[in-house]
Amino acid sequence: MNWLNFFEHSTQHRHPFGRGINSNLHPEEEELFNKSYEAFEKKDIINAYKYFFESLENFTNDISNENIITKIEDDKLEFEIYQGSARIIGTITNEKLYAEVIMVKSDKANVALKRKILERNYQFTYASYFTDEEYIKLKLFHDNITMSPQKIFFPLRELALNADFDKEYIRHEFPDMELEDIAHLKELSEDEIKIKYDFLKEWIEELDKKVKTLPSNDNTGMQSFIYLTALFKIDYLLVPKYNIYQNITKKVQEYFGEQNTTPESRNDELKQYLEVLQETSIEEFSKNFYNARYTFNPTERASNEEINNFINESLIKIRWYKNNRYRQIIPTIYRYIAFYILYNYGIHPVIKELLHTLIAIQYPKFFKALGYATLYDEEDKSFSKRAIISKIEDAIAPYQNQFKLLQPFGNKLNFNSMNEFNNSFYLQLQNLNFEEI
Repeated sequence: MNWLNFFEHSTQHRHPFGRGINSNLHPEEEELFNKSYEAFEKKDIINAYKYFFESLENFTNDISNENIITKIEDDKLEFEIYQGSARIIGTITNEKLYAEVIMVKSDKANVALKRKILERNYQFTYASYFTDEEYIKLKLFHDNITMSPQKIFFPLRELALNADFDKEYIRHEFPDMELEDIAHLKELSEDEIKIKYDFLKEWIEELDKKVKTLPSNDNTGMQSFIYLTALFKIDYLLVPKYNIYQNITKKVQEYFGEQNTTPESRNDELKQYLEVLQETSIEEFSKNFYNARYTFNPTERASNEEINNFINESLIKIRWYKNNRYRQIIPTIYRYIAFYILYNYGIHPVIKELLHTLIAIQYPKFFKALGYATLYDEEDKSFSKRAIISKIEDAIAPYQNQFKLLQPFGNKLNFNSMNEFNNSFYLQLQNLNFEEI
């Protein structure tokens, strides 16, 4: 497995979208990684880690996000790594690395939380929970005898991702428990919260109208597409944290993992949760959002073959619905495809940026509310063809030196209608050539 697959470049966005990193890698990331590897081989441990941490730094508009902060003093390196709600602090000497995340105060933890923490220890490969005189912490200890960038990447990633997830989980399952060391989290503006809240209400209100257009018999599969697309859309576009994040994760896992219940009952579970979201007050809604810095991606890179197979299977379903004259569900499935891939797979940054562009075309009203130029006019059903072609070129161009056969495809798209555009877009995604020659 290539450790670099856990990072991704991206075209700039003024807002985060989805669960991955929305930033650019260090422009000299590969060179820094190689310097780190060479320094480890020479047993120049402090500089090896210095180069390694610099390779993990990411940027927005060419300005460092300061997702990693280091300081060298007295033959040791002190560092901070930011991963959402988690701040990892650590110290490196020539002999060892030690890192920890402060979770909650130990004297405030109830029996249920302590039991959960003990269970979590059995799920880790490198990290472990412990309690000191004041806090419950997640820690990592590693010796530097035979260290390399690859060997330290995965332990640090495990520590960071699980600390972030567990903090979110604690906030969700133990609402009276106060999280520690989260001063780095930034609140969203009231205007942005209001925009997201209004669209949440609007999208859920549209669900009943869509469901009512379905045929009275044999509509279970169509309802599934509608409800799942709504959850994926909320997750990707609104980027909720805490309770909403945890509940969406749970509902999606239950839907695809529960084999002992009927599709109808699973649909009903999704519908009921969406109704709960619909009744959420803006005050309660606003507690589920923050902006943060991230260093590691949560999902492993899927192969292009896996992504292409999913697209192909989905397009076959669309053709079936079209041939059987269930045309009202087709636009929803086209949207579902992009959201499903972005939610479930780690994907190449080219594909991620292209799918984001497709979603921006499909939801012009939302992106306009956030201050972005619209790529599709819903009233006269026309595309901003030049802008779309330009965005596709911008997504692909940075990688053409690495992938010589990777070519923009904007001029090959069908702009006659939204359905035809979506279909041609996915077909072109499948034709992208990432072969290194």
